[in-house]
Amino acid sequence: MNVLDRFRLDGRVALVTGGARGLGRVMAESLAQVGASVALTSRRIEAAESAARQVADSTAAATLGLGVDVLQPGQIRAAVAQVLERFGRLDILVNNAGINIRGPIEALTEADWDAVLDTNLKAPWLFCQAVAPAMKAQRWGRVINVSSMLGEVGLPERSAYTASKGGLTLLTRTLALEWAPYGINVNTLCPGPFATEINAPLLADPARAAPIMDHVPLARWGDPAELGPAVVFLASEASSYMTGAVLLVDGGFTAR
Repeated sequence: MNVLDRFRLDGRVALVTGGARGLGRVMAESLAQVGASVALTSRRIEAAESAARQVADSTAAATLGLGVDVLQPGQIRAAVAQVLERFGRLDILVNNAGINIRGPIEALTEADWDAVLDTNLKAPWLFCQAVAPAMKAQRWGRVINVSSMLGEVGLPERSAYTASKGGLTLLTRTLALEWAPYGINVNTLCPGPFATEINAPLLADPARAAPIMDHVPLARWGDPAELGPAVVFLASEASSYMTGAVLLVDGGFTAR
């Protein structure tokens, strides 16, 4: 097999949560570009269906847009069932949907903590639980849990976010051990400071962004397009001997 062929995903089916915008949209389109059929979710069905149509138009891939509130376990199970009904299989899960509520710990509410942990950690656990039977039955799968550089290092005013992302990395390692006998590889992808909607408050405030940018050796925000090759790598046979690993795409932030 040619080395580049190992990155192809022809015949594979991917589900990308939070795939209608931001990094999720880039990842969904990247997977489609190398041959995968792609289902993507958004809380709003209209946004999911619109994004799915645009990905299909730009890549000629088969796509499916799903409206899913990731805080609702029943909707998660229903989404996985819809993917299996539409495509007959499910090979790749990208747990990308996430939120961040910033602030010093004494300013955050219990509801803030619950919202971040439920979205960033509980929902991926539920999606993994939902896809397990299909992936185990076909004895092949790729799960990519999208954590963050802040799952590896701390940053002030991010207590809920860092806790959720650090937990996601350990969930990855545990499932990598559980699922290795079934041919399912589970890895963590950790983006650094990318110019996306979730970072809009920082992008709009140079004073708040400066301490982060001062810590990035490459001295710039990441372009979302730079994450596409990383997710294709983790979804494909190119990463066949990787499981339980953490792949950092952070401009060198955590190297210091």
